[in-house]
Amino acid sequence: MSTGAAVVQMEMRGSTAWLTVNRPGKLNALSSEVVKTMTARIRELEADDAVRVIVITGAGRNFSVGYDIAEEVEVGLERAEDWHGALTRNVGLSMAVWASTKPTIAAVDGWCLAGACELAMACDMIVATDRAQFGEPEIRFGSGPVTLLMPFLIGQKKTNELLLTGDVIGAAEAERIGMINRVTAPDALQSTVERLAERISVTPLVTLRLTKIALTRAYEAMGLRNAVNANMDMAATLNAAYSPEKAEFVEKVSKEGLRSALNWRDARYGKLDAETTA
Repeated sequence: MSTGAAVVQMEMRGSTAWLTVNRPGKLNALSSEVVKTMTARIRELEADDAVRVIVITGAGRNFSVGYDIAEEVEVGLERAEDWHGALTRNVGLSMAVWASTKPTIAAVDGWCLAGACELAMACDMIVATDRAQFGEPEIRFGSGPVTLLMPFLIGQKKTNELLLTGDVIGAAEAERIGMINRVTAPDALQSTVERLAERISVTPLVTLRLTKIALTRAYEAMGLRNAVNANMDMAATLNAAYSPEKAEFVEKVSKEGLRSALNWRDARYGKLDAETTA
């Protein structure tokens, strides 16, 4: 049985809660409504002792293309302090998932980009289909990563390459560099995740909670939360900074639509095709 707001659907499968971003017509872009609803659901599930595992996925053939750029342009955020408020909300979702004492799994198909890639990385495990594509292309339209988790997952050199180029990689490469746990066929994604969740769920809840707390504290002792907070402050300034290219991108989104703006961007950088070589 599914419950919840239309943009985020929740379904209980035994002791596993499945949260699905339900905007397939928008490639599951993370609108402000999605972010607020998903954050509320995570907090509800955190307090529910009947839940052992939380799975996050997207409706249709894509996980999500990230935060809703068209919505951001329509709202007209300009000042650094305005951006800081919006980014605080977005980072709040990723960090609510990160800090959950319930094991979390991202079930990824298709595009998993930008803020959605960060949301997936905030989960304890990622299972992806062989057609999944990961990346943070924000630099290509004058922005940057919102929740700076990647350095703590895959290390400095590959993080620098991906974040400074905005390149996208396929699932095989993501698995090779340690970004994700395993790759499966599209029609086996849900069953693979269900089996993994079932293996986790046999462990007593108190054991899962305390182990998750220990793991979270270990990474935060390495500076993860401080890095995330410092990056959020920097991102607010970056997003408010002027560049001719960014101004033209925003103008095209406003006047011609997001698709036209992305086509213009792709003409400068090349399409976001997944890397096929390991």
